[in-house]
Amino acid sequence: MIIVTGATGQLGSRIVARLLDRVPADRVGVSVRDPEKARALADRGVRVRRGSFTEPEGLAHAFEGASQILLVSVDRMGEETVRQHRTAIEAAAAAGARRVVYTAQMGASPTSRFQACRDHAATERDLADSGLAWTSLRNGFHAASGLDFLAQGLASGQVALPADGPVCWTAHDDLAEAAAVVLADEGRFEGPTPPLTGSEALTFADLAELAGATRTTVPDEEFVRHLVGGGVPEETAGHLLGIFTAAREQEFATADPALADLLGREPVSMRTLLRERLAG
Repeated sequence: MIIVTGATGQLGSRIVARLLDRVPADRVGVSVRDPEKARALADRGVRVRRGSFTEPEGLAHAFEGASQILLVSVDRMGEETVRQHRTAIEAAAAAGARRVVYTAQMGASPTSRFQACRDHAATERDLADSGLAWTSLRNGFHAASGLDFLAQGLASGQVALPADGPVCWTAHDDLAEAAAVVLADEGRFEGPTPPLTGSEALTFADLAELAGATRTTVPDEEFVRHLVGGGVPEETAGHLLGIFTAAREQEFATADPALADLLGREPVSMRTLLRERLAG
């Protein structure tokens, strides 16, 4: 039994779909906060149980009988996120799982300029201390995030963002397929994977040029003030700025062939995704 957490989310739902192409539905289970949202999976024969990283008792039921558990990382940042991941790891060990596969990020390091990468590094330490076999998927930076940052600029023709650096933007669909391959071929990676990235690193200046827009640089403090003025909590705004400061230090610039090797093809490029967004 392979259990996938967060299976109704943007990444988790895609992983389950790709996994069902490789293994029978009765070998797949999902742990979700709202089982009603996973009704379509239950109709296909997938085991659906309620589970939350904040409720260890519920996770014990959700993880029951698991041989592998895919922990989709929490879409938040900070110490509470690390604690939730630790709760899930402890529940996986208590359930007798052989392996935990975790969705981390390229650049995971305790010294990263980006809080999420520091959180991933802390969770990898907890995995290493757990006594379980584990694989950490060092996923490339989500292309969807880059497109979201671009959205206002694409509409206005002027991409106004803090100074950045090259990023290997990577499609959710490709990362989901890679996760399914790793789950279906248990033990393919031990510990952290190489960076699972697209094949090209692009800056926002590159993306603006491709979109026919102008790239202007906004001071860091102004970027944070603008976000806070729009209702974003100050701490969250600081975390978002960390994406840019980390990119300046080349933390997301490495293009690695590991994802292409897993997929058996080249990953979808950010250029293609941008063209699709513009056409839509």
